[in-house]
Amino acid sequence: MPVSPLPNVEEVISYGVTEIPSQKVLMGMPLYGYDWQLPYVRGTTKAMSLSPQQAIALAADMGVDIEYDSELEAPFFTYTQNGAEHIVWFEDADSVEAKLSLITKYNLAGVSFWNLTRDFPQNWLVLNSLFRIAKIS
Repeated sequence: MPVSPLPNVEEVISYGVTEIPSQKVLMGMPLYGYDWQLPYVRGTTKAMSLSPQQAIALAADMGVDIEYDSELEAPFFTYTQNGAEHIVWFEDADSVEAKLSLITKYNLAGVSFWNLTRDFPQNWLVLNSLFRIAKIS
């Protein structure tokens, strides 16, 4: 499943704003994805973290198409390497735009990002096209 599927993110936000004034809420946004080896076994299967750019490069290297789950609002792809199946979930411009729309919908204070060390230029382009950016110290 994606790092932050839109229905789950919206469920948390819609509850959160019933307990906290919306103007005090920042939505968390991941700047990474995961490469999971299948089958997933709870407690034993670990995923490799990767940036969206690394995910795109991996799909190209593996010669597979990137698909998009329109219900979860997240891109993904599958590939096989050394006989092991993998699924990769990550963020792209479309998934970012879907999540950022929740800021306006719920009148949130803004967004905070986790992990700024991950390469994801599309995120900043979408963010800049939708909002006026302000640094909070």
